[in-house]
Amino acid sequence: MNIGEQLDEIKRKVKKDPKLGREFLETRQQADPLAAFCRKCRQLGYEIYEMDLIEAGEEFYAAIKRSTNGGGENSPLLKGEDDFYEMFFAELEMGEGKDDAAASHG
Repeated sequence: MNIGEQLDEIKRKVKKDPKLGREFLETRQQADPLAAFCRKCRQLGYEIYEMDLIEAGEEFYAAIKRSTNGGGENSPLLKGEDDFYEMFFAELEMGEGKDDAAASHG
């Protein structure tokens, strides 16, 4: 299972367990947030390490870049698309906002 698939599984677990989501958000407050995040992933049984996470994002971005317009200089800039770590938290925070909005309207 690749890093993206592992992160998708973790996101599914977080959706079912808000406490787990808060624990992941707390990793961002640590002295080394990326290392704390990866440690939390490993506690859940996902062998995710810092460099693996960074490389996976870069490889994903490079594949997209190659597939658009031949990967030349005219390829679109996909800002942030190479950062699985930041994308994980963006999705997590969006999910929390939906719950808060639903609760305030309910």
